[in-house]
Amino acid sequence: MFDAEDLEAIRENREQWEENTRAPTLERFGERREEFTTDTDGQTIEPLYTPADVADLDYGEDLGFPGEEPYTRGVYPTMYRGRLWTMRQYAGMGTAAETNERYHYLIDEGQTGLSMAFDLPTQMGYDSDATMAEGEVGKSGVAIDSLRDFETVFDGISLGEVSTSMTINAPASVLLAMYVALGDEQGVPRAELRGTVQNDVLKEYIARKTYIYPPEPSLGLITDVFEFCAAETPKFNTISISGYHIREAGATAAQELAFTLGDGIEYVEAALDAGLAVDDFAPQLSFFFASYNDIFEEVAKFRAARRMWKRIAEERFGAESEKSKQLKFHTQTAGSTLTAQQVENNVVRVAYQALAGVLGGTQSLHTNGKDEAISLPTEKSVRTALRTQQILAHESGAADTVDPLAGSYYVEALTDELEQEAFELLAEIDDKGGMLRAIESEWVQRQIQDVAFERQREIDEGERIIVGVNEFEVDEEPDADIEEVTDAEQENQIDRLETVRDERDDDAVEESLAAIREAADGEENLMPYLIDAVKAYATVGEICDAMRDVFGEYQG
Repeated sequence: MFDAEDLEAIRENREQWEENTRAPTLERFGERREEFTTDTDGQTIEPLYTPADVADLDYGEDLGFPGEEPYTRGVYPTMYRGRLWTMRQYAGMGTAAETNERYHYLIDEGQTGLSMAFDLPTQMGYDSDATMAEGEVGKSGVAIDSLRDFETVFDGISLGEVSTSMTINAPASVLLAMYVALGDEQGVPRAELRGTVQNDVLKEYIARKTYIYPPEPSLGLITDVFEFCAAETPKFNTISISGYHIREAGATAAQELAFTLGDGIEYVEAALDAGLAVDDFAPQLSFFFASYNDIFEEVAKFRAARRMWKRIAEERFGAESEKSKQLKFHTQTAGSTLTAQQVENNVVRVAYQALAGVLGGTQSLHTNGKDEAISLPTEKSVRTALRTQQILAHESGAADTVDPLAGSYYVEALTDELEQEAFELLAEIDDKGGMLRAIESEWVQRQIQDVAFERQREIDEGERIIVGVNEFEVDEEPDADIEEVTDAEQENQIDRLETVRDERDDDAVEESLAAIREAADGEENLMPYLIDAVKAYATVGEICDAMRDVFGEYQG
């Protein structure tokens, strides 16, 4: 990309600058730290970057143009000049009625996509009256026991007019079945349903631990969703392969890249083993990354991810469709960076993290509320988080040109470094027999734990400054406006569940659950049977128990 003689001249001039210009200033004043590194990956940051640092960069092979291979500069030719990213605020508030109220509020405030947060019992496949659910109903999101709850959540909201992301994994097929059933009820053609179901169980074994079944049947459920959606709901993303939770558990940026794409490889291989053709389902795959405080590291990560997935899809799986090679992703600002101390500081953190997501070319974005280190976000903090995105979109200029940091010697060098490190990690994963085997041996978990331990040590010893926590502290904090789920609301959810059980046709429920057990014991796609069951108002717990009877439970 650069003339050899020019590069040599730049290198010589750089040496002269180091000796004649920089060295005297260093001797007199020094620098703030002995070593500068990227925020989480620890890549050494040089004091200056020049064309010599990206001497091997080939514009056509490594960058290209937006909407063209290798997609480093974005998956769409116009990016935000044509259409802004989807502003998708993550929300789920205790009961279905409260969540419906919050959704209408967000839509009225300008949100362009819905995102469902589910409570822990729902994520684990339990009903609200289960012993295991006690004290957790509605705490981390909305409680969904049956299709009746879905009907309430989307009361007054047409599924034909919104795009909905559902952050659900182990019972993802059941919640997707409810969404499809509600669409049928509303008269929305299945082919018009839009959204994403997270459906990424491998990261549960790695980071979050909200799994139900062993890995093999879990992968079978995921491939059932791939097959069903390719035929029935082609506008719905069948999986959101999530690096977010991996990063939140402590991973570096390069580890987030490698382990997320490693999970993606495992899902594609499982689908191919099930007889699906890569170009039939790969266009509906999506990814989900975290955005942390180091703007340049995050932008480089997002750009590297696109370039890597293009190469993986093409070289490893023989994908021919352009859409199969395009990595499209959702971004969420980093929850683990939010502090309970000086919560107003979180507004600033979220804004910079959101900026990194936009500069990196995200397709949708969630900005955290400032108070999420303390409780569910209040309406006021959610509005501020949404306004952060709207200001970015309409006032900052960040959305006015495509890939604005391209050509930065630093960003291009960092993109190359992260890609190289991530591919090296993927090679190690292959040597261990693939991502599933690396997870089962807990090699992946140990890599993350080692980094998390070291980061906490740095904070404890003051080597890593967290503003308001270990530096720039204040003695007093203002009272926080905390959103809480009451015992009465939890009891109300259980009463609703009992009413559903009293009003439904028990014979139809039992027949549908028996059909699920039979199909689970065979090789049929489970999705049609799950849809029949939710339409009969079988509950999440009952349906998941039917599959537990066949698949068993994973004991990690």
